[in-house]
Amino acid sequence: MRLYRSLFARPWAGYVVALALTALVTGVIALIREFANIANISILYLLGVLITAIAFGSVPAVFTSIVSILAFDFFFIRPHHRLTAAGTEEWLALGALLVTGIITGELGAALRRRARETERRRREAVVLYDVVRLMQTPDFRDALTAVAERLREELELAAVVVHFGENAPLAIQAEAGEPEALQIAHLANPPPAQILSHAPSDRGSRALGRWIRVVPPRAQVFAQPAGHERLHRVPVYLQDRQVGNLLLVRGRGARPLSTADDRLLLAVANQLGLTVERVRLREVATEAEILQRTDELKTALLNAVSHDLKTPLASIIASAGSLLQEDVAWTDEERRDFALSIEEGAEYLNRLVSNLLDLSRIEAGALRPDKDWHDIAGLIDDVLGRLRPVTAQHDVVVDVPEALPPVLLDYLEIGDVLVNLVENAAKYTPAGTEIRVSARQVGAELRVEVADRGAEISPEDLPRLFDPFYRVRKAEARPKGMGLGLAVARGLVEAHGGRIWAENRAGGGNRFVFSLPLGARDHIEAEGQERDG
Repeated sequence: MRLYRSLFARPWAGYVVALALTALVTGVIALIREFANIANISILYLLGVLITAIAFGSVPAVFTSIVSILAFDFFFIRPHHRLTAAGTEEWLALGALLVTGIITGELGAALRRRARETERRRREAVVLYDVVRLMQTPDFRDALTAVAERLREELELAAVVVHFGENAPLAIQAEAGEPEALQIAHLANPPPAQILSHAPSDRGSRALGRWIRVVPPRAQVFAQPAGHERLHRVPVYLQDRQVGNLLLVRGRGARPLSTADDRLLLAVANQLGLTVERVRLREVATEAEILQRTDELKTALLNAVSHDLKTPLASIIASAGSLLQEDVAWTDEERRDFALSIEEGAEYLNRLVSNLLDLSRIEAGALRPDKDWHDIAGLIDDVLGRLRPVTAQHDVVVDVPEALPPVLLDYLEIGDVLVNLVENAAKYTPAGTEIRVSARQVGAELRVEVADRGAEISPEDLPRLFDPFYRVRKAEARPKGMGLGLAVARGLVEAHGGRIWAENRAGGGNRFVFSLPLGARDHIEAEGQERDG
């Protein structure tokens, strides 16, 4: 196909084809006249004129008409083999053939021009559509590389480089093509620090040269020393400011880029400029959204802390102040109540601060569990023992099989998960109801469940239960709390490579379940042998 296009792009190709077609039609007419004498058989020459006009334009078509007249006169008008006519009738016939050929050639050439214009517009539309589609790729570097490769294939180039420099919102370069051709582009435009390439290439220094502006505007050819005449550069503009370049290197002996190619490249360059601006605006919008969410989180944190710190602090201050009153003779029972009030308030503040610190570590990505092998049954018993004052008004049921394997976990962090889940169940369920804590091995993971018989959580609230500061809106009771416990529990479980979720319980109530991956048994045995050793 390349050889075919190269041959037929030569200026003399149309005239050679005209002579060949004229000879072919002359032979056909001579063959027909051997068997029948058909009047106006010279009209067959119009086929050659039409073919030449459609393939090569009007000038070769007129040439075909003239050659056809001469051939018909030389071979078929008496006296034969002489360029003359016997009478007026023959001259009129030859003139009519010439005029008809010229008109046919012009019509065929016009049809050819329309077809080429339609093809050019179709090609531009397809390429621009592909560029826009490729630029939708989430990774901007991959998108630019795909665009470079698409242009290289479409224009049959040796290399294409898309370069955005210091004036662009993003300093980046992508390239595709042959190493030798890429070297030519690099000499004209040294790449920035970030490069994504389809082919290896060496880096060179900037070559000396001068700029020559050609038609259409903004399409420029960079004239450089010998070997760089294959380079073509199209600037990429954004709001009348150049932000980058399209560098195109033709193959050796390849055709120069046409005016239609220049228009296509200008359209692609314009689209690249708009895409860079869109990427920049998207990054600005993302940063603004992050700042807005951070500000909202800080506001919610301050509001929640200011509200939830007042009650325990007031209780602690009041109880401590009462104990310090020397003019009042408090009984031992009253002093004990004051001390318990101070202890409960301090424990609440301690859990609140611990949750805040854990949440900040989770959001900062600084949470690193200190894992070791532990028995989950012992951890559950330890947590429930510490929470006896919280669960005193509930019936706590523990269902943990004895055959459960040890689990690799951070004892304190998973203990905090259980504390938050059990406290949550105790706060949101009526006194006297059951709280069931169970553990099961399911495949290669351990599942721990805290189930209650409180009011069922609505389906729209279930997915958001583990969001920071989220409180169930339709809860019958509104116990104190900031809504951090479940958010912290999710962060701690996910840091262990597990997952946590909530669902409604059959027969009423809710289930909070988290899973942890189980270690390989041979690894557990190896750990045990090392400890025994």
